Amino acid sequence: MLTTQRKQLILDRLRQDGQIVAKALSEELGISEDTVRRDLRELAAEGQLQRVHGGALPASKAVGNLQVREHLATDDKRALGRAGAALVQPGQVVILDGGTTSLQVVQHLPLDLRATVVTHSPAVAVALAAHTEIEVLVLGGRLFRHSMVNVGASVVEAAAQLRADLYLMGVTGVHAEAGLTTGDFEEAAVKRALHQRAAETVVLASADKLGAASAFTVAPLKALAGLVVPAATPARVRNALKAAGAPVRVAQA
Repeated sequence: MLTTQRKQLILDRLRQDGQIVAKALSEELGISEDTVRRDLRELAAEGQLQRVHGGALPASKAVGNLQVREHLATDDKRALGRAGAALVQPGQVVILDGGTTSLQVVQHLPLDLRATVVTHSPAVAVALAAHTEIEVLVLGGRLFRHSMVNVGASVVEAAAQLRADLYLMGVTGVHAEAGLTTGDFEEAAVKRALHQRAAETVVLASADKLGAASAFTVAPLKALAGLVVPAATPARVRNALKAAGAPVRVAQA
């Protein structure tokens, strides 16, 4: 089998099975594990998959910058934003992550809602300006332009002073084995710190994030109070996430 054929087979198997085990594939194809690992390395360098110990997982498509992600799964994100906004109750302290889905949450919050929103996203803070009854607290740090959020030690230290009712977390990967992941080391550290300071953490996940993984771990699925997914999410995907401990909810279109 030619290299290009093997690589295409690997990508097809990832879409079908959600993972590749290097040893099993090498035995099936009658080639060395070194050959399979080389193919996986090259595909990972192209952003086609995420390597893990012993094999690979599908790479998240949600790793583009904020401008790119604004045009991905827009209908799903509106539904997720509506579902996320419905979780916010008057008087609560809510941590709102950065990202396009979080901006949709803001769009669906009632203008007369009285609450406190903590965010490390300048874009989310600006979007909340019209909600005059919401107290907005911005955690400052180094601006990570890729996602337009503040990161670094100052954000983590500020997070340690919080006691929030709810954290609406954004991630780039939601996988039954890999858990919740994102593509930047410092951003993952901020998300972990915010998660630890919230009574409940809920992830709003569009279809491009489900069954995919990125390089840096945030938390296991069982740590969530809720995982909200689009209504069109296949039953097999929902069931796999539930089996891994995720409390899956469906956002109605």
